[in-house]
Amino acid sequence: MGRADNSKVPGVVSTTYIRLLYEYIEAQGIDPVKLLTEPPPDAADLGLGRYPMARWRELLERTAEALDDPLLGLHLGQTITAAHLGTVGYVLLACANLAEAFQRMQKYMRLIYDAEPMQTRFTEAGIELEWGTGFGRPGQHVDAAAITALVEFARDMTGGIGGPSYVSFINPQPVNKTDVAAYIEYFGCPVAFEQPTTILRFPTEYLSLPLRSPDPALREILEQQAEALLQRLPETDDFEQGLRRAILNLLDKGEPTISAVAKRMHSSPRTLQRRLAERDLKYQTVLDDCRLGLAQDYLADPRLQLSEIAQLLGYSEQSAFN
Repeated sequence: MGRADNSKVPGVVSTTYIRLLYEYIEAQGIDPVKLLTEPPPDAADLGLGRYPMARWRELLERTAEALDDPLLGLHLGQTITAAHLGTVGYVLLACANLAEAFQRMQKYMRLIYDAEPMQTRFTEAGIELEWGTGFGRPGQHVDAAAITALVEFARDMTGGIGGPSYVSFINPQPVNKTDVAAYIEYFGCPVAFEQPTTILRFPTEYLSLPLRSPDPALREILEQQAEALLQRLPETDDFEQGLRRAILNLLDKGEPTISAVAKRMHSSPRTLQRRLAERDLKYQTVLDDCRLGLAQDYLADPRLQLSEIAQLLGYSEQSAFN
């Protein structure tokens, strides 16, 4: 199996989440240090250590090849526990219901998985958790592991009830029909591939499902810890990732000017221009690249009109988008 190009996979993953892979490999009777050629993350870092998403993808691809397992992400995600999510995992377990857990997950997700931001929306079919491609496409194993882990944890919190009613992936459909069947069997609902965005849909009535160990007092204490950990997250030099995040958050509000983006990044336009120049980047090029990726996804969605897509991409007129 050829290695994918990881050079343009932005984002980071917490070391608590990385340990999931080491434990999984060891459970298969293989020495994970020999296979991955590096020691496991230090448990003493409280999950504040960061792994580049590109490195996470590489580790998963190496493991999938060594185990001859094209469904590694699906299998790995099913072994998730609260410990692999660190403080966030225990915050979620202490919530009163699934709605509260989803809300806290969105708030503290950066402690575990700082990449494509999760969007929450309500439709006639239910509540949808959605991830686009503004931060690139990490690949089959990365996405499958993340979505499976989320579903596994939702089921665990609700005593096995809270499964999805629909799942979609941006990645190609597996060639082997038995692999496709494995996805459908695990999620227990329709699963679509090669879609514009990754979506997890849950019936609206699931939001009120009580969790198995609610504890408001404990949750409040754990949230204080989570807030403190957010403040302690190590600074990274992933400047382009932050720039793209700021642009994506402003696109649907109109033309994202460099001044507006600089303000969003708690910087001045002059400082932002300097940091762009240091990395041989041009603001317009990054903006166009963000728009291109989103446009390709939006155009693949038959529900969206060209005028709506133009607005979502920050164009004042459809003609400019055309």
